[in-house]
Amino acid sequence: MDYQTIVYSTDGTVATISLNRPERLNTIVPPMPEEIANAVDSANLDEHIKVIILRGIGRSFCAGFDFGPEFETGYGDRLSTDDEWDPGKDLIGAINHQTGYVPKFMSMWHSPKPVIAQVHGWCVGGGSDMALCADLIIASDDAQFGAPYSRLWGCYLSGMWIYRLGLSRCKWHALTGEPLSGRTAAEVELINKAVPFDQLEKTVSELANKLARLPLSQLAAMKLVVNKAYENQGITNTQALGLLLDGYMRNTPDGKSFRNMAKIDGVGAAIHKRDEMFGDYSAAPADQKPNPNNEILL
Repeated sequence: MDYQTIVYSTDGTVATISLNRPERLNTIVPPMPEEIANAVDSANLDEHIKVIILRGIGRSFCAGFDFGPEFETGYGDRLSTDDEWDPGKDLIGAINHQTGYVPKFMSMWHSPKPVIAQVHGWCVGGGSDMALCADLIIASDDAQFGAPYSRLWGCYLSGMWIYRLGLSRCKWHALTGEPLSGRTAAEVELINKAVPFDQLEKTVSELANKLARLPLSQLAAMKLVVNKAYENQGITNTQALGLLLDGYMRNTPDGKSFRNMAKIDGVGAAIHKRDEMFGDYSAAPADQKPNPNNEILL
């Protein structure tokens, strides 16, 4: 398939999905969610593949949704009618498995073959929702995880922040929106492991090949029994509520002002104004940002 936003490759028993918008920090635009789900399907249809790796090319895994012109072009008709937010369209588009981005991210959760997310740089907003749908997450120490939409213009989408963190820690990040480094994310068990950047690719590769030595049926069975236990705790219902609330939060007066600022002044300016009062994310000091020299090459 001729992908626009990702690169799909295979090496023996391992398939790799590489987000490939490095000039935009792999921010999400259509058709990225659809292409990820298609690549997951391809890996599951390939009898030689046992493990899937999801990673980002360039300086970041994924810096969330790109709500610049491409967002309007790609998602506008799904969300609005006559340039006004249409809650009915938003509802149908968000929960529909054919169009919704969270159902596409959840293709990794539903994949019988295990998925490892290899995270570096920024992994924030919708990018964090995407990564946390994988089975195992390994990050560089200096990666930054966060859901800045907790403060403005959104709500938890995949629900994985809720299910991967304990109650106290989840409430803290849901209400403050504060980011975590890869090292801290591993310590609080949001993710599985953090390593220095120069060991990241090797660590992920070794894990993928370790899993690939096991029978595929065994991998699928163990993944399924764990997933079903968490689904019984209500992940599907949480996702439905999160998607509905996300639509509302994008269209409150504050949400609309934020979007209009992005249209007039640019996405970067709007994000910086959101962040500067807290001194994190785009407004953080250099030692609280990912190392810009850490790049994953295609």
